[in-house]
Amino acid sequence: MKLAFHGADQGVTGSCHLVQCRDTKLLIDCGMYQGGREIEEENSNNFGFDPADIDFLLLTHAHLDHCGRIPLLVKRGFHGKIICTSATRELAKLVMLDSARIQEEEAEYRTRKALKKDENSDPIEPLYDTLDALHCLDYFEDVGAFIHPFDIAPGIRATFYDAGHILGSASILLELEENHSHRRVLFSGDLGYGNRAILRDPDIPPKADIVVMETTYGDRLHKELEPSIEELYTAITETGKRGGNVMIPSFALERTQEILYYLREGIEQGVVPARTQVFLDSPMAISATKIFRRHPECFDTETWAVYQDGRDPFALPGLHYTRDTAASIGLKQVKGAVIIAGSGMATGGRIRHHFKHNLWRREAAVIFVGYAAQGTLARQIIDGAKKVRIFREEIEVRAKVYTIGGFSAHGDQKILLDWHSHTHPETTFLVHGEEKAMTTFGSLLKDTQVEMPVLHQEFDIG
Repeated sequence: MKLAFHGADQGVTGSCHLVQCRDTKLLIDCGMYQGGREIEEENSNNFGFDPADIDFLLLTHAHLDHCGRIPLLVKRGFHGKIICTSATRELAKLVMLDSARIQEEEAEYRTRKALKKDENSDPIEPLYDTLDALHCLDYFEDVGAFIHPFDIAPGIRATFYDAGHILGSASILLELEENHSHRRVLFSGDLGYGNRAILRDPDIPPKADIVVMETTYGDRLHKELEPSIEELYTAITETGKRGGNVMIPSFALERTQEILYYLREGIEQGVVPARTQVFLDSPMAISATKIFRRHPECFDTETWAVYQDGRDPFALPGLHYTRDTAASIGLKQVKGAVIIAGSGMATGGRIRHHFKHNLWRREAAVIFVGYAAQGTLARQIIDGAKKVRIFREEIEVRAKVYTIGGFSAHGDQKILLDWHSHTHPETTFLVHGEEKAMTTFGSLLKDTQVEMPVLHQEFDIG
């Protein structure tokens, strides 16, 4: 039995782990690298294994950094089964198709740029295209239910546990048997935390011999949720009084729906003005919200009660959907509105246009409600940059900047430690975190050997 690491190793994006047991090879996730151009160049490199040799891919959830290279995996020869929850399958389809569109647009732009320099230049091919994304969907299969073991291949049994991170997200336990050796290997996936809107709390994890664990926030504690909600309401109300726009760079999956949920509650409770105009300026987030409505089986008790009462958990009086480009451009004229747009780290998407038109305005505000990786535009602003470069133009940062950590879909250090305390592993592999976060978190783990693998490192676990 072997365990190899091919992504999110001493970094936060590109999750991909390879397990070999008997003659079977399976992946846990196959994500895309995100961040600066240097980081993203890793996406086109070799996986570190032959995709044609992989028999199964178990997908923890549908965030791009966990599923984004699946179309490339299939394009390069994978023809096995991709197993995940029903909600994850639907969201992954949305995410991968959006990614394919971005790959196509980027390739087209770079081709035009090259042709201006040399008219004999060859066309630049996208990492994968829309047809590649659609093709890989043929290999998806739904797992039956959480905490329901099923056999994958001789000597390999899998169990999915609710990770509480985004809709359909899972931690995955593999029970491996080879040459009379038995090993229980638990992959945390990305972990959420309890008492959040919409999703159920993460399941208590089982005991395992080996744990592969995310450490995104392994070195810090989040703000409490209630004060974070109050800060959101205050930021929106005060900015509205100034006549400024509130810009919320938000991930299309989970974070957007959570913000809509709390805005609805704030209006119903009278703490957010009912006349507040909210523009969801993200075709992907609009589609994701529809998918959320199709999976009430994933809702927690409170959200289920809203749903059963015949109300829409994500609807509010002043909500406008702006799918087409013309409507998005028209938002240049609005004042005193809330604009929710992707991408969450401001690496692309419509939020950059809203930054260009609002970031320099003192009456405006920008609210960051999620993680921002090193090298991203969001991280630059969070770290206090006075000027940022957007579309080849220097933009002064005069808008008020709020960083509200309580909305993170990732559990903080306390949550991660509590989750790990139930597992009692001999060895813990720390992944999906920056070096400082992993080192800090690792120093707090007791009675377990801690490893922080580097890219393409392999371990014998038999």
